[in-house]
Amino acid sequence: MSERKYWRPEFEEILGTERMRDIQLERLRKRVGELFEHAGYFRCRMEARGVHGPEDIKTLEDWPRALAPFTKADYRALMEECAHDVYRFLDATLPVPLSELVTMAATSGTTGEPQPYAFTRVDLDELWGEYLQRGYWRAGVRPGDRVVQAFALSMFVAGVPGLQCSRDNGTMVIPVGAEGGVARILKTAKFFRGNVLTCTPSLAEHMIERAPEILGAPISSLGIKALMCGGEPGAGIPEVRHRIESAYGAKLYDLGAGFGVSCDHLEYQGMHWIADDLAIYELVDPTTHEPLAMEDGAEGEAVFTSLLGGGLGQTRITLGDIHRVTVSPCPCGATGFRYRIVGRVDDMLKVKGVIVYPAAIDAVVAGFIPRVTGEFRILLDEPPPRVVPPLKLRIERGAETADSAIKELETEIVRAMKDRLKFTPEIHWLAPNELERSDHKTRFIEIKGK
Repeated sequence: MSERKYWRPEFEEILGTERMRDIQLERLRKRVGELFEHAGYFRCRMEARGVHGPEDIKTLEDWPRALAPFTKADYRALMEECAHDVYRFLDATLPVPLSELVTMAATSGTTGEPQPYAFTRVDLDELWGEYLQRGYWRAGVRPGDRVVQAFALSMFVAGVPGLQCSRDNGTMVIPVGAEGGVARILKTAKFFRGNVLTCTPSLAEHMIERAPEILGAPISSLGIKALMCGGEPGAGIPEVRHRIESAYGAKLYDLGAGFGVSCDHLEYQGMHWIADDLAIYELVDPTTHEPLAMEDGAEGEAVFTSLLGGGLGQTRITLGDIHRVTVSPCPCGATGFRYRIVGRVDDMLKVKGVIVYPAAIDAVVAGFIPRVTGEFRILLDEPPPRVVPPLKLRIERGAETADSAIKELETEIVRAMKDRLKFTPEIHWLAPNELERSDHKTRFIEIKGK
């Protein structure tokens, strides 16, 4: 059993095939029927487009025409209409009765009101839980492994809901949580001899810095064999990836932003979408929300429709991530098209007409470690996307970087930014560890006066 390639081979072996499209269409039509019965908001939106039931969805291509994407603006407008009553909102949008909900999670709400993620038992067992088991299996997590759960447990989708998934893959879970802080995570991992670590990439990097002080030994002393990182783009950035894998002596797997997980190929190939039977994936133009063809190099905003469960409630929802897809076969040989996170719509910056995402800046800065710590912030005078040049960066110098070396280092970073990202930054230098570290998601953008 432990030697099989996939957790659920009967579905994972046919990802992207016509047989899978037949399964998707069958499940989509059932989902549309559930939306018409329970979700008045989406029923009205579909009826406005001439769709009056599942019989009007004859092909998968009918789905984008049947319903416009549900955006953050739509979410805010509907919440306003519901007088900010979260249960009125859920009752209007979920394809199941509220009585089926068993767990509630939410976004962090750092840029406004948190967005709810409600789970039914089916979501935990057959949708989210099934996806996690597939992702862990592809990452080589096997019965007998000990998984240190260091994602935030409080309301984070990858926290308590992940622990509640009822399918047993034979692993031991050690739920310390990001809220416990770096010292507790490190000491717990050492005491219980965890060999798999799940957390955000920024937390994984932070623990590299703190391990010698807390453990009296480098992070590699823990014996972690695999890291499952998500919640932000760092695991897909080559420079960040190299730093984490080298320090831990472990393989880093990128997880999430949909139902995806990266493979074990030596060079990062993006995340394999491993859930055609669980959800429909689409790319749309970030401005017009018109569908984009799924072809190598296509870049757009990702849209999801869950086909099972109901509480999780992904109905042509846009989460704000910009993806670049690859549909040609992966050199690793595993199934599923691949996607890379380019950035987030909310974090998009326009500098003299050039579009820049913080994740791209992170990649350039990380390439200069250890001459810099890798920590930086983007300082804006007003909310994005418009930036009045120059774009200001606050960057920490490395612990061993002398003051006399800063000028040359700045010249190299500015040149790299100009060559790779097509803009010239203004750099403000900080001492090592001057910027606050995050145990959750790192927010790279700082706005003056906020």
